[in-house]
Amino acid sequence: MKLLYTFIFLMLTLPAVHAGTLPDSISFTPDTFNPDLSSKKQVVSYFHKLPASQNQISALPETAKNYSSFSLKANPDQSQRAPLWKPVAEVAALNVLFMGFNRYVAKAEYGYVTTDTWKRNLTTRPEWDTDFFGINFIGHPYQGTLYFNAARTQGYSYWQSLPFAVGGSLTWEYFGENTLPSYNDMIYTPLNGAALGEILYRISTKVLDDRTTGKERALREIAAGVINPVRGFNRLLQGRTFAVTTEQLYEEEPVNLTLFAGVHRFNAHENEVFGDGGNNGMLSLQLDYGRPFEEKKRQPFDFFRLRTEFSIGKADTIGSSINNVTGYGILAGHNLNVGKLALLTGAFQYYDFWNTRNFELGALGFGGGIFSKYEVGKRTNIYTNAHLGVIPLAGNSTRSAPDSLGLRDYIYATGLQGKIESTLALSDYATLALVYYHFWLNTFDGLEGTNSIGIFRPRVTFRVFKNTSIGYEHFGYTTNRKLDAFPDQHSVVTEQKVFLQFFWEAPERRGRYN
Repeated sequence: MKLLYTFIFLMLTLPAVHAGTLPDSISFTPDTFNPDLSSKKQVVSYFHKLPASQNQISALPETAKNYSSFSLKANPDQSQRAPLWKPVAEVAALNVLFMGFNRYVAKAEYGYVTTDTWKRNLTTRPEWDTDFFGINFIGHPYQGTLYFNAARTQGYSYWQSLPFAVGGSLTWEYFGENTLPSYNDMIYTPLNGAALGEILYRISTKVLDDRTTGKERALREIAAGVINPVRGFNRLLQGRTFAVTTEQLYEEEPVNLTLFAGVHRFNAHENEVFGDGGNNGMLSLQLDYGRPFEEKKRQPFDFFRLRTEFSIGKADTIGSSINNVTGYGILAGHNLNVGKLALLTGAFQYYDFWNTRNFELGALGFGGGIFSKYEVGKRTNIYTNAHLGVIPLAGNSTRSAPDSLGLRDYIYATGLQGKIESTLALSDYATLALVYYHFWLNTFDGLEGTNSIGIFRPRVTFRVFKNTSIGYEHFGYTTNRKLDAFPDQHSVVTEQKVFLQFFWEAPERRGRYN
């Protein structure tokens, strides 16, 4: 029965892939193409079919140049969309590579697969696995990015690439290891893998510039390959690594980058706003991509945020060096302007990984969000965003007891989430921000019960130099876990961060809404 469900799922996803690989109904050659008698779609199709060395906007007739440069630059990889078998073969090759590494290099026990393990996996019900928390909620999504980009970097759109992440994850679960297939991996790996994969695809696009040569070109290609290894490999195969053009072929979405570095203070006792404790060094990086308040047709992840926070030292012996990794990206949306108020509403995907002293949380979310910018005065604005969404899968630990199986210290849950952030930006001189996240979780595998998690983080910054500010941020982490068979668990811990903030703002993305 499980094999039947898998077959049906694959049949449902394949049409989206095939739809993206059908040839255009109209094709042109340089001798027959006449832009004056062609539609915009036909001009763009012609441009995308030119070889990498020729698909330059300057090479098109004047009529063609009048079309939006974004339409021509949106995805240069689509100029030569690969046939279906190429990304399929690359996904299979990735899994073979992983299998070979596990068996012959790492010599991991789970890497010794046989036809008997394949038969068992195809005839046995999957399980909710017991891997380490970080492996399930950080490591596996990264693996999904590789499957996703096998298609994305060969000319497929976001939605057309998603089935490849699903297929890569399914084949790995059934054939890549000698352990039983895992429900959580089949959900988390492709869905968060596609989101992170699109983010890495867009970041690597910002790095690439085919107009450059020499040392600069080498550094750009290496950096893009580190960010997105599959893209680096495919550029070599496509002959793009060394091809030089006179036009910038890649979309030019703006990026704001914020770096925080300072001291992370841990209060030793629970339920204290301030108190005795130890200090760690802290480092955070935040990437804000896209134009949220520009009226445009929205594409998946043309607006997103990715933030990572690290704590380095011996003051905290419970949480890991990775405090949190959080992010959101738009899937579809609409812009609206009403006087001084600019709005963006849409559907979003959310990713949360938190590792604090009183809980671990990894959550995949989907929901609706609204972003607003209200102009109070010259260079003074209030930026607010609010979200409400569902959590189809989360992992959560309160660090107090193992689950009923005694094999892992976290549970699997579904639930809801709400988030609100509001920032008052006083010109370029100061910001005052209030941030609150809340997660409502209901356990379906592990210790039966519910959990309510709150994260409160007010922050203030003052500029001391042109792009440098000094800041303070307070953290309050609350967990209220109600268990069916054990006493309830309640915990509140607080932390503080004092930091220098370095802010690089793209001219096209003015406004300190970081």
